[in-house]
Amino acid sequence: MKMHIEFRHLRTVRAVHEYGGLARAAEQLNITQSALSHQIKGLEDQTGVELFVRRSKPMKLSVAGKRMLRLANKVLPEVEALESEFDGLRSGSAGRLHIAIECHACFEWLFPVLERFRKKWPDVDVDIRPGLAFDAMPALQKEDVDLVVSSDPDDLPGIAFSHLFNYHPVFVASAQHPLADKDWIDAGDFRGQTLITYPVERSRLDIFSQLLTPAKVEPESIRQAELTAVILLLVASNRGVSVLPDWVVREVKYSSDYITRPLTKSGLTRQLFAATRHDDLEKPYMKELISLASQEARRLQAQ
Repeated sequence: MKMHIEFRHLRTVRAVHEYGGLARAAEQLNITQSALSHQIKGLEDQTGVELFVRRSKPMKLSVAGKRMLRLANKVLPEVEALESEFDGLRSGSAGRLHIAIECHACFEWLFPVLERFRKKWPDVDVDIRPGLAFDAMPALQKEDVDLVVSSDPDDLPGIAFSHLFNYHPVFVASAQHPLADKDWIDAGDFRGQTLITYPVERSRLDIFSQLLTPAKVEPESIRQAELTAVILLLVASNRGVSVLPDWVVREVKYSSDYITRPLTKSGLTRQLFAATRHDDLEKPYMKELISLASQEARRLQAQ
């Protein structure tokens, strides 16, 4: 005999067991007692076994009924958790927010943002996917990630770029460095210098994309460091010079160990964007993250 067990059958067995009778179980299931009795009889006819010992008060499960109860206790919590998750998705209180970052320095700015975000949106699955940094936009289009932090907006189908903030790449050197006497730094000043950068490709670094590559200037050597703190340590030790976003070097602006100078007489201005799929842009938690990111950037720049 082939059985067709439905979720409502499992809920019925569980409710009758928990409430000990048809009347209270029917009330809990929001159906009439007659409908519940008919449902139990139909289930027993289908299975060919008695599920309840009706002579007992309260009603007790038979051996077969206990077996079905074990199934109900195993399956229904997972179904109810899925229903709750889908309710959250429909209401916008839950979802997935996987982030790829094209701006290496942004890790230090983004972590405080995510800390505030997770407290407001505990049901949103947040993850950072640095391994996708160089293929971030295709990953966004394929829905492998949900948001990309980028300084290079592009006209891509289905993708929206939300402006987060403007920043200024600045020259950073030891206060003892010969270039410390200059009011601003030009491309030619990097000739003969050791340039300390993050370990990313040149096209992702402002110093190359905005200044050195267009001027066809090459520094004497390039040294890479993963962490901003290490870059600043090397700079302070006069092991080389660097270019970092102004908000990254906020803590060294007033240090006697460093100098910061604008790049070119008029300075360079860059923009940072949050790239998302158009369909996700109106999700409440997406709006919240973009808002928090802009607020944190303004706070850092005001220091």
